[in-house]
Amino acid sequence: MTDMAVETGLARTNGGSDPLGIESKATVLAREDSLSGKLQVKGGGQVLGNFSGHIECDGDLLIGPEAHVEADIHSSRVTVAGFVRGNVVAVNRLKITSTGRLEGDARVGALVVQEGGVHHGVIRVHPEGVPESAPPPSEELASRPSVVTLKSLPNPVGRVRKFWGEFF
Repeated sequence: MTDMAVETGLARTNGGSDPLGIESKATVLAREDSLSGKLQVKGGGQVLGNFSGHIECDGDLLIGPEAHVEADIHSSRVTVAGFVRGNVVAVNRLKITSTGRLEGDARVGALVVQEGGVHHGVIRVHPEGVPESAPPPSEELASRPSVVTLKSLPNPVGRVRKFWGEFF
């Protein structure tokens, strides 16, 4: 498929307008749907189906419990209740629910992981605000040797036997 841009105004909604005037989240991708490409969401949205590519969301983004997403995600707030493989930038907050699984690195303003939530990768929490660009590799990490040799330690049991052997 080619790259696509979908705005919440063009997407299906999950219940229409709220009588209190509060904007409900739009369902950008329904449970049975699949999409590949670049997804740009103005406001908040939900991905409930299968998606691969890149997601940019200006508001809150929910990855539903049955969703399977293989994408890099950039959003204000991200809630992962399904499966996500890719790197995540959550400017304000990343929440991994008890059914959520994130395989990839994340840069976040705040982090919430509920019991049962799974993450494989590196999470960098920036309470002062997420930097616009990825951090350069640390000098400390770059200077570490890739192979570590272990030095054998003397056998303390042999020393004790030798010491006590003088008395017995």
